[in-house]
Amino acid sequence: MNETGVRNRSDIEAWIVAFVFLGFGIGIVMYGRQSWLPPLASKHGAGVDAMLHYLLVATGSMLLVAFTALSWLVWTGGRRHTVPQLPSHRTEIAFSLISGLLMAAVAEVGVLAIGLPVWQQYFGAVPPPNAITIDVTAQQFLWNVHYPGPDGAFGRTRVSLVDDASNPIGLDPADAAGKDDVILINRFVAEVDRPVHVRLHSKDMIHSFFLPHLRVKQDVIPGMTPEITFVPTRTGTFELACAELCGLGHYRMQGLFKVVPAGEFDKALREEAAQ
Repeated sequence: MNETGVRNRSDIEAWIVAFVFLGFGIGIVMYGRQSWLPPLASKHGAGVDAMLHYLLVATGSMLLVAFTALSWLVWTGGRRHTVPQLPSHRTEIAFSLISGLLMAAVAEVGVLAIGLPVWQQYFGAVPPPNAITIDVTAQQFLWNVHYPGPDGAFGRTRVSLVDDASNPIGLDPADAAGKDDVILINRFVAEVDRPVHVRLHSKDMIHSFFLPHLRVKQDVIPGMTPEITFVPTRTGTFELACAELCGLGHYRMQGLFKVVPAGEFDKALREEAAQ
């Protein structure tokens, strides 16, 4: 084969490899464009989705730029007649610093701008007077759900009174405020468009309170009482999962979070308590 034929073959090979890299990058971006999230069912979840979409768009764009640059380098550097031109050490350092700072700015600034209001809404908001407050105590492998009764006051609990069979949260029978409290296992009741304030406890190890449809996820850590506030915006029954590997029975730690229409909360809670 003469020199022209070798050069043409080299150009074709470089073009094919460059096209493969470019196609691979485009394929990843197109695959990532599909919707991965379950239908939204909470107010603050719109901000969570916006942050996730921003991250996907930002990282997808950077990935596509990187694969395009790689394809161009393969195309220009893979041909036989190309003379290699290496950048200076100073240029390499400048390029690395600028590109690194640019990617950090795109990722962090956007996430902070979108995420801080969501954080405030989720963790920093003071629960309004009409909020439904729920004490949730996690243990291997179930959720103990504690509602105040009609008096609106939680009964006192004591660790010394805890008994997994008869008194899983240690409710003090001597406290009058706890006489009308409602204790459920793995079942929750909330009302659409009404704030829910959840106080989390753990009896044994780290668990994670995870409601995918409501974009709620909070680790439950022994000795701490994290509190979260969210507003359901859609009626229905949603799965609650433990998102922390908490032992061999982890797969069984499932709850049902029921959101009822406005005005039906008290009735629904009584029905759940009667079961």
